[in-house]
Amino acid sequence: MDKLRSIQVFIAVADCQGFAPAARRLGMSPPAVTRYISMLEEHLGARLFMRTTRSIGLTDVGKRFLADGRRILLELEEAENAAVGSHSEPRGALSITAPVLFGRMFVTPALGEFLNTYAHVDARTVYVDRVVNLIDEGLDVGIRIGELPDSSLTAVRCGKVRQVVFAAPEYIEKHGLPTHPENLKDHALIQSVAAAGSHAWDFQISGARSSVHVKPRVQMNTNDAAIEMALRGWGLSRALSYQVSPFIEAGQLKPVLEEFELPSMPIHVVHQEGRMVSGKVRAFVDFMVERLRTDKHIS
Repeated sequence: MDKLRSIQVFIAVADCQGFAPAARRLGMSPPAVTRYISMLEEHLGARLFMRTTRSIGLTDVGKRFLADGRRILLELEEAENAAVGSHSEPRGALSITAPVLFGRMFVTPALGEFLNTYAHVDARTVYVDRVVNLIDEGLDVGIRIGELPDSSLTAVRCGKVRQVVFAAPEYIEKHGLPTHPENLKDHALIQSVAAAGSHAWDFQISGARSSVHVKPRVQMNTNDAAIEMALRGWGLSRALSYQVSPFIEAGQLKPVLEEFELPSMPIHVVHQEGRMVSGKVRAFVDFMVERLRTDKHIS
């Protein structure tokens, strides 16, 4: 059995979630793909996929083997690059995930510069307001906001952000300035469901973290929609500081309740840990970290 080819076929089936689409990606026949998976399962003495008439899914063994298989192929690629002297020049496909607005504001500009510098790198971004598992989704680099759980990822801290409550000056002029979180019940509130689905906003009150129940009059499914609503003077909203700092600097929004803000949250650039990190990942992480550490909005 060709073990390396079997791993490549297995990863393709897992990524494509089916034998037929994996066969099309690999340029093989579906029966050939099926044979590779059967031989691999027989060799390992364990089932890698749960099969039904309509779909397939990874078993627990399959999930672990998928992570190991990706690492094996990465290390093989690195060994080949080092052997031919190409390790020093980043090349290949690079995939990055980040929160939507963070990606638009910080990752996209840096990525453009990076690609202009390294002509042999192609890129794919996944901007979503949720934590993406890099290993399960086959991604190289991620931007994480907040404290990190214990994991096998390598993390580089590169900045910090705060939770900010804000409103347009015209709203404050018309409705007054809240001086305590409990005053929020007397104001029109705009909630970004992307930022937090809970109807409790956390503050630091009398030196302790406290949750204040809020009743938003309008809920928006994206952060930028909630910010736009606040810019139009409709009410108070809450977002991370980097998302509204350009508007605050321009005088279009004003932060409120600053003395009750929680401590800042860290920003990390994370990537998969291993004995060898690919040249493209190492180069992009260094490139991204340098730019984030010098950006006034998150430093």
